[in-house]
Amino acid sequence: MGEEHPRKRSRQHFEAEEARHLSLRECETSKWYFSREEIERFSPSRKDGIDLPKESFLRSSYCSFLQRLGMQLHVSQVTIGCAMVMCHRFYMRQSLAKNDWQTIATASLFLACKAEDEPCQLSNVVVASYEIIFEWDPSASVRIHQTECYHEFKEIILAGERLLLDTSAFHLLDVELPYKTLAAALNRLNAWPDLATAAWNFVHDWLRTTLCLQYKPHVIATATVHLAATFQNAKVGSRRDWWLEFGVTTKLLKEVIQEMYMLIEVNRRRALPPPRREVAWAIPTAINPPVHLARGYPFHSYPMQSYRQPGIW
Repeated sequence: MGEEHPRKRSRQHFEAEEARHLSLRECETSKWYFSREEIERFSPSRKDGIDLPKESFLRSSYCSFLQRLGMQLHVSQVTIGCAMVMCHRFYMRQSLAKNDWQTIATASLFLACKAEDEPCQLSNVVVASYEIIFEWDPSASVRIHQTECYHEFKEIILAGERLLLDTSAFHLLDVELPYKTLAAALNRLNAWPDLATAAWNFVHDWLRTTLCLQYKPHVIATATVHLAATFQNAKVGSRRDWWLEFGVTTKLLKEVIQEMYMLIEVNRRRALPPPRREVAWAIPTAINPPVHLARGYPFHSYPMQSYRQPGIW
């Protein structure tokens, strides 16, 4: 039985095809959101022997690296945030054990510049990334300007870019961030400047975590405004349940804020100084040049007791 000629296909066939493509687009969007259990227990890195604390450390490392690289290239915070989300998504499909995070982070920032219409020359990205990665080596800034070294590193970054696009089926270029929704919410609610500053700082922090893999941007933005208002002891909106206006239910809001407080508490514990111990011998200093690990980036400090105040909901 021969294949049906395209001209003989019915209108119902094309309507069914259109519906199927719409469904596929919805699936492509939803596939970038995961439960906390999926992130903590079933990431590709976990299958390769990288435990959750180490994976969290590596995620923090590439986010700090992206922040430094973006600032050195003078790109916007939105572009830097977009690159962070790209990396988070990539490492839910690929393992950190098999894909160098510095290469992927550099390629992500280059892609994010394209996605956010903020052109940045590849040569500038290559040179800045190389100098940060090998900052312990005084000769790195000279070596990267040599033709052979430059082209070799450039090809590595371009290979990383192709891997990013292949892994995401080109959907990494369509990244929605909480910033736009946050700005709209702050304007609509007539938020005070201090509250707005706290909210923006929170969003910068959340993009360094896997929260963007669990909840959609408008949910994160709405919960962030509520959290900032709680810490600032500020009232927002003309109605008690103002978050409903932004398509967020009370149940979902509580769930997200609980996740946010867990992240703040985890970061607070990491920032605490280690307990003092009596050391009976001298600790030798490192002899070999350190391998670059991006500097940690602590969350902004907020008093945890604010969450206990009555009348939050």
